[in-house]
Amino acid sequence: MSRAVSIDGFEVPLHRSLTEPIFLGGAPRSVAIVNGTLAAAVGIGLQLWAVGIVMGVAGHMLAVWGGKADPQFMDVFARHVKHKSFLEV
Repeated sequence: MSRAVSIDGFEVPLHRSLTEPIFLGGAPRSVAIVNGTLAAAVGIGLQLWAVGIVMGVAGHMLAVWGGKADPQFMDVFARHVKHKSFLEV
């Protein structure tokens, strides 16, 4: 059985909040803010209240689903968009 050896001066306490992504209502923070802004723009700006509410709820549900599947899915998606397709001509 192996034991972790702690050496004085080489151990740093790390708070859990520094290692976990930030969520708002189960969705990643950036996605929730963008989704709410777009839903409010459609609902208030275009005066399409029902469309804005449906768009906001559906977008938030998709973001929560993505956040449960992979808490860092937006970072992965942003990196994916930056790369060229392998077979791109």
